[in-house]
Amino acid sequence: MIKVEAVFWLIGILFIAWAFLISRDTSHPKRWGSSAFWGLLGLCFFYGSWVQANTAPAWVLGVAVLVLVVLASTGPLGDGKSRTTSEAERTAFAARFGNKLFIPALTLPVVTVIIVLLAPVLKVGGQPLFDPANTTLLALAVGAIAAAVVAVVLLKPKNKLTPIFEGRRILESIGWAALLPQMLSTLGILFTKAGVGKAVGTLATGVLPEGSLIAAVIVYSVGMFLFTVLMGNAFAAFPIMTAAIGWPVLVQGFHGTPAIIFAIGMLAGFCGTLCTPMAANFNLVPSALLEMKNKYGVIKAQVATAVPLLAANIGLMYFLAFN
Repeated sequence: MIKVEAVFWLIGILFIAWAFLISRDTSHPKRWGSSAFWGLLGLCFFYGSWVQANTAPAWVLGVAVLVLVVLASTGPLGDGKSRTTSEAERTAFAARFGNKLFIPALTLPVVTVIIVLLAPVLKVGGQPLFDPANTTLLALAVGAIAAAVVAVVLLKPKNKLTPIFEGRRILESIGWAALLPQMLSTLGILFTKAGVGKAVGTLATGVLPEGSLIAAVIVYSVGMFLFTVLMGNAFAAFPIMTAAIGWPVLVQGFHGTPAIIFAIGMLAGFCGTLCTPMAANFNLVPSALLEMKNKYGVIKAQVATAVPLLAANIGLMYFLAFN
């Protein structure tokens, strides 16, 4: 059975490979700091598997995370001159291949969906080929590998390791912000364990008009929006606002339908995703890849969609979730 650890190890190998390339780049202004940062991150993916299996102490991983924070905040990271094509070469490739350039990008979701759908029947010796607990993540990893292979076969680069070199270029252009999704995804769990959800619930119920359904819906939806803006991740905001308002007030108090409330609540949170630089993978990465002059240009373009969509989600929750 292919388990999720295989994905983590593959990611760790990639980070270590990029760290090695950076360390070999003598023209890199901060090669040792950058190499140490990405290399240590890669090792964490391996060590984390041992921590999860209870075969290694977790405090070592905690120390490694603190070292990563120090490296990211004190300035030893930089953007080197990775091996890549020139603007003229890219223009020539675009003219030559045209819409075929989209084939590798589309390969990833297509392969992922196919594997997810076929996973229940993909068995070896009566055992599932992919771990049922993490089928989607495993399918996504296979899809990414398939997309890289298709890109190499289709584009026929001179160097077959071009995906590794381009991966390093993109990673360094993003910098430490590439870690934000990982960090923020755990923030909601920490806040919930610390009792933030209960504290927010106490404050919210103190100001909510008694018996006002529309006020409760607005507070829950806007709260999802604002916490997502602050934390950069609707999945991190969800346990806080659900513990504070969603479950005790909307479900238990007003007898709403949980599936509808929580699904639309997540959509309200995603409206916040469109408006925050904390959601680096959505809003800062595209700016870096497109080399936009304003790194917040993506956010500015999305605000006009996010705010009306938030209002629409409030209306949908109010009219659909309560009989």
